Amino acid sequence: MINENLHKKPVALDRVKHKTLKLDLNHRDLGTVGKLNAFFVAGTEFGDACREYPVVWVHAGTDEAGKQQVAPIAVFGLKAEQNLCVDNDKWRVRYVPAALRLYPFGLARVAPEQMVVCFDETWGGFGTQGETLFNDDGTPTEFTANVQKQLENFEVEVERTRVVGNLLVEKGLLRDMRFDATLPDGSKLAVDGFLTIDQDKLAALPDADIIAMSKNGVMGLIHAHQISLGNMTRLVEWYVERFGTAAPAQA
Repeated sequence: MINENLHKKPVALDRVKHKTLKLDLNHRDLGTVGKLNAFFVAGTEFGDACREYPVVWVHAGTDEAGKQQVAPIAVFGLKAEQNLCVDNDKWRVRYVPAALRLYPFGLARVAPEQMVVCFDETWGGFGTQGETLFNDDGTPTEFTANVQKQLENFEVEVERTRVVGNLLVEKGLLRDMRFDATLPDGSKLAVDGFLTIDQDKLAALPDADIIAMSKNGVMGLIHAHQISLGNMTRLVEWYVERFGTAAPAQA
């Protein structure tokens, strides 16, 4: 999965052009990540992500048939280009979304049934020192093959997550979300643009739908999402901490 907010210059990994390219596994640069206020999480990540972040949905355009698409995201900050979960170039949370852990690599679709491994050419960890990406005969090293496998497995989870999103839209279970907090100086902090589960519509679903959603794991994802919303208050606390004021009066 290539994300334009993360992969600034994605380039297809080529066994000829990049035969001597190496990756410094010790290189650390959260400069780009530090400006992400949210990022995609797959359904399989909800259990871990809900302990660290608010997990919500956002509109994600339409599919080829013109149907509304949604995507789940972990919220990192309360304003644009603000990541409160990164401090002093380190994550202050225990779980980092899979796509960010796989960065600077990603998969790009070049044909309906074909995807290629890409890397962000702007990332500073590539050069002549570190982990070799290709063997002398041009075949991928074990490291590169493992990266590709992880990317392919994650892409499967992305598709499964898309199916869940389609179900939520089909059942009309998502509504606009707004979070408001009052800071100690009396100023207001509002966060919107997200989608949350409409509890009334969920409760009104036929028993057959509830049973089916419990069996296929969708109810588990919904519960993880609902639990995660409590992390909004922590983001407000980190926001206040970063800008030098006391804890919020209410949230």
